[in-house]
Amino acid sequence: MTTQTTDNPAIDTIKASVAENPVMLFMKGTAMFPQCGFSARVVQILTHMGVPFKTANVLEDAELREGIKQFSNWPTIPQLYVKGEFVGGCDIVTEMFQSGELQTLFEKNGIAKTPAA
Repeated sequence: MTTQTTDNPAIDTIKASVAENPVMLFMKGTAMFPQCGFSARVVQILTHMGVPFKTANVLEDAELREGIKQFSNWPTIPQLYVKGEFVGGCDIVTEMFQSGELQTLFEKNGIAKTPAA
């Protein structure tokens, strides 16, 4: 299967990141140093759940920041992707976590939790 490239290198980077990482979070800052409260909350939820995830810091790259909004047709950051599918932003992830739906989504997609220390 070949991935189509676009005229926008940021979109190509996003497609590759989403395809290569089972749980991918586009956020402001990094997992160790989130730079917005909404990004921090999603990191906190994923960390609490023990789910391994990769992040991309949209503050380091203006093209990436605009590209992710176009890619998902979603205006805000953070954005969480699971197995290539857009899940949502902070409010949606928080609601899914509280209802147990997020856990179900990870289990359904075979995302293994790492045991809590």
